Amino acid sequence: MYAKVTQLILIFLISPFLFGVINRIKAFFAGRKGIPLLQTYYDIFKLLRKGAVYSKTTTWIFIAGPIISLSALVCACAFIPFAGHRAFFSFEGDIVLFIYLLGLARFFTVLAALDTGSSFEGMGASREVQFAVFAEPALFLSLAALVRITGTMSLSDIFANTTINTLTTLDPAILLVIGALFIIFLTENSRIPVDDPNTHLELTMIHEVMVLDHGGIDFAYILYGVAVKFWILGTLLMSIIFRTNSGIVFFDYAVFIFGMIVLAVAVGIVESIMARLRLFKVPNLLIVALALSVLALTLTMRI
Repeated sequence: MYAKVTQLILIFLISPFLFGVINRIKAFFAGRKGIPLLQTYYDIFKLLRKGAVYSKTTTWIFIAGPIISLSALVCACAFIPFAGHRAFFSFEGDIVLFIYLLGLARFFTVLAALDTGSSFEGMGASREVQFAVFAEPALFLSLAALVRITGTMSLSDIFANTTINTLTTLDPAILLVIGALFIIFLTENSRIPVDDPNTHLELTMIHEVMVLDHGGIDFAYILYGVAVKFWILGTLLMSIIFRTNSGIVFFDYAVFIFGMIVLAVAVGIVESIMARLRLFKVPNLLIVALALSVLALTLTMRI
């Protein structure tokens, strides 16, 4: 039990740090010093000390949106394994609840944006839902392929059974799942080439435009929720390609955290060498992720 509690504490403490790594990598490629590694922590604490201003056109949905979204993501953390060790909660079929928790977080973020009555935020919400139509089935089918490979519907058991032997025997399917999950990871976290979290171009904003009217403590919830979601989806990817079973719990934790930092470095490199895609080309990228997941599931059905 202590180890499982430690897992959650580490997730909640370390997840904002990954954004600092990404920004430092991008600054390195741009020849700049960059912002402090702990800047995200500073921003969250600063926002928590501020109040929030609400428009008279908004309802309780606008206030509850960030809280429910963050709560859903925090609950989802309890179902993801950590460094190959079992999650805080695990049962047969928890993979379905996990996917619905991610969907719940998106639903209330979109609903809060629509509650403002702003056509600008409505535009961002429309784009978010449009991309989710492709990203969510791709995520579901990718996890379904892992279910077929491992024969279990528990996330903890799935990644515990995805061993080196599994990678060897079903290498094509695993590689396809990894490719699909990486595209989904970038999309769901609003990273380049799908979206730019640092953008100020109004006509190309997606996630950032949905939270423009949030401020103070509400925006702190959103910012922290984005960091937690980054960790959650990154864990799905890194649990396949970067894991160890040394038998020493805290050594495994250290290795896995290092793997997450490597993933953040990879994201920083991608954002430094690639430009954002045009909006009408983003669905094509997501269709590629969907095709990879379908092909991976098809390959697993041959056994």
